[in-house]
Amino acid sequence: MQTWCLVSICILLGVVVRWGVSLNPYSGAGKPPLFGDYEAQRHWQEITYNLPVQEWYCNTTDNELNYWGLDYPPLTAYHSLICAHVAKIINPEWVQLHKSRGYESTSHKLFMRTTVLVADLLIYIPAVVLYCLWINDGSIKKKVCTLLCFLMYPGLLLIDYGHFQYNAVSLGFALWAVLALGLGWDALGSMAFTMALNYKQMELYHALPFFCYLLGKCVKLGLRGRGLLLFLKVAATVLVTFALCWLPFLSDPSQALQVLRRIFPVSRGLFEDKVANTWCSLNVLIKIRSILSGDFQLYLSMACTILAVLPSCIQVLKKPTFWQFKVAMVNSSLAFFLFSFHVHEKSILLASLPVCLFLNDLPLMAIWFLQASTFSMLPLFLKDGLFVPYVVTSLAFLFLGTYLLSALDHCSEEELGLEGYRKLLFFPPNLDLACIVRWKFYISVTAMACLSAANVTFDTPPHLPDLFPVLVSTFAFVHFLGMFIYFNVIQFNTLPSRKRQKKNK
Repeated sequence: MQTWCLVSICILLGVVVRWGVSLNPYSGAGKPPLFGDYEAQRHWQEITYNLPVQEWYCNTTDNELNYWGLDYPPLTAYHSLICAHVAKIINPEWVQLHKSRGYESTSHKLFMRTTVLVADLLIYIPAVVLYCLWINDGSIKKKVCTLLCFLMYPGLLLIDYGHFQYNAVSLGFALWAVLALGLGWDALGSMAFTMALNYKQMELYHALPFFCYLLGKCVKLGLRGRGLLLFLKVAATVLVTFALCWLPFLSDPSQALQVLRRIFPVSRGLFEDKVANTWCSLNVLIKIRSILSGDFQLYLSMACTILAVLPSCIQVLKKPTFWQFKVAMVNSSLAFFLFSFHVHEKSILLASLPVCLFLNDLPLMAIWFLQASTFSMLPLFLKDGLFVPYVVTSLAFLFLGTYLLSALDHCSEEELGLEGYRKLLFFPPNLDLACIVRWKFYISVTAMACLSAANVTFDTPPHLPDLFPVLVSTFAFVHFLGMFIYFNVIQFNTLPSRKRQKKNK
């Protein structure tokens, strides 16, 4: 009983913080002609409610794709349709075709914010609670502390409730899939992840670890016995789930192809804005987008992504344990973020979710990464007027993580998984790697605080208008690249505790 009281308090605090963030201005408020991501979500409700499903992804007189055309898979469209039906009941003007463009009112803002919270309460938050209580090791106190930190991750809160999106839906489905695999419910996990992929195509960042883990498990069980049965069960589950999601578009192949063209827009370029990945950071020194053709950029990013993700996936294929699967999720999502084509700054949330799974096992590294991921989106938060919520939620998360999880107290070389580094780089035995990591953490957090303050204190030189966004993205990129190397070393050289190994077999 006491446990569920503590869990309820954590959920209540999470809801209060979420609602507090939602009181701030949303993306594009009062800024025609497109009005930002808030208007995009509202417009999709307008389109899905008023137009037949065959026109949702097509350019027509009633659906101008240049004005926030749908560019996510069918489950996003169905979610918009459900919200639209509720909006129609409350106020038909909110989804009136054409006339509702740029609609802004206090009541509509309340409605839209509530839809995000309801999606969180139905999908994301229950998955977080069950994962922290069922999968994590340790005492009840430690599990509850991990739960609170998980729910307070500022990056997701600021994007979904401040900038305004529904990332917690796809991430929630992905977390349900992880939870199911951790409990041995592979078919249910496959269904949940297929739903995540059909809500946002960026869940491809996590697809290879799921595929390799399940295939490796099938091979381990034997492809002539239980392994074959599991393979057929998972394959049937995925195919049926995909078919149900795409059912309205399967009668006409051209419609299905149009949806695919919308959700994979290869014409948009190598990267967008000042994203903290390899290509944007490298572009500061070498103007890649100017000297390389669009096709070559696409092939180059594809080759680099495959090369970066392949070792981790082969490892989880050979050793299909739940621990290996979780680490592979981090490595795969970071490989895609760092090297793939047309990455948004918000895509770091896809790497942040699997890192959150390590708040219990590697608290210092997880907190460090999650702080850096939030910091990497600072230019976006400044554009949306979210600097104060950014500061408050970041400081709260940093305090909760370091205090409740004792991240700085329990960070020995063994607890940080640094034995692999010592073996790999031949560090002298008297060198205290754990102390070096702690000092790097202090310096990193201080630098992030200084850069954040500089962004709102100083004006950029006229000849360097993007100075601060470039500094932020490059500084964050160094962190992400370092974490990518760290988690790869962890996957290949460090094993979890005996208790966890026994649990995850």
